[in-house]
Amino acid sequence: MKKTYSVPLTALAVIFVILIVVHLSLATWVRNLLNENMAQMGDYTGHVEDVDLFWWRGAYSIHNLNIQKNVGNVQAPFFTAPLIDIAVSWRALWEERALVAKVRFTDPELNFIDSENEQDRQTGEGVDWRERLTEQILIEVDELQVVNGTLAFRNFTSEPPVNVYANNLDMTVRNLSTARDLQGTRDASLEGTADFLNHAPLEIDAAFDPLLRMEDFELRFRVSEVDLTQLNDFASAYGNFDFNSGNGELVVEVDAEEGRLGGYIKPLLRDVDVFNIEQDLQSEDKGFFRGMWEALVGAGGAAVKNRNRDQIATRVDLSGSLQDADVSPLQAFFGILRNGFIEAFSAGFEKDAPETE
Repeated sequence: MKKTYSVPLTALAVIFVILIVVHLSLATWVRNLLNENMAQMGDYTGHVEDVDLFWWRGAYSIHNLNIQKNVGNVQAPFFTAPLIDIAVSWRALWEERALVAKVRFTDPELNFIDSENEQDRQTGEGVDWRERLTEQILIEVDELQVVNGTLAFRNFTSEPPVNVYANNLDMTVRNLSTARDLQGTRDASLEGTADFLNHAPLEIDAAFDPLLRMEDFELRFRVSEVDLTQLNDFASAYGNFDFNSGNGELVVEVDAEEGRLGGYIKPLLRDVDVFNIEQDLQSEDKGFFRGMWEALVGAGGAAVKNRNRDQIATRVDLSGSLQDADVSPLQAFFGILRNGFIEAFSAGFEKDAPETE
């Protein structure tokens, strides 16, 4: 009896060992392939620490992805993700006979960096990130999820340094692999929520054509209950003033069609106090002329307030082309948006608030 079962058990043990060796070897091969592909990304380079395979659910996981800009003096990585899970979409496989993936990023962080030195700016321009993502995932991406992400705008060289961020970001992007392959249709969608500066609720949604590159989309963005004093680094660096008190709300609506951008940025500021004689005129750090400027900004804000509600409101229109031959569509979009934000920040002290009943 013992002799009868010894051969099958030995064969099973050998097969098991072979499967483990193949599993580990393939995981190492995938990791090396990813690192080789990410070593050739123009101004950016990436690295993956480890890869795990899960045959029983048609999935694999990427651990500790890090993408950095390799030109200039950039002090933060462009993108990091401790864990990325990629799984075959069984619905797409069953219903559409298409091999596409669902991708889930856990705790990712994306850093955009501004600087007076152009080489030190970090906007992600120069790389087709959708194409790169598809190359790394190895099959086409249909749905992308972000769990507990962070999106930051930073300036390390301004005075003071700027760090404006949204954290606790949960976002889902659907229908990236449009089955109909029709350009000009906004079939893909994006929905997300986050906390702006760790306290103010933020919501965003968008519809776009997944086959075009920043040429046809609509985007809506809203953040409310913002403590304006937490924006003092940004206001001081870009507007040369800061807030003593106040709260605000910001609405952004953007639409692009055939590369032509339109839309608006609309801030609403309440109970704003910019100038304080003890903090501003008598502050050795700010100096007399900085204090006088803040006094003028504060006086301008007081002059255009809606007296009934003690609020300041304005609207800055956005317009421009995303098809400039000298810059990428993404760079053009962020440039227009950045200029609009800065104008909206200061225009509230120059334009009358709309009348409210």
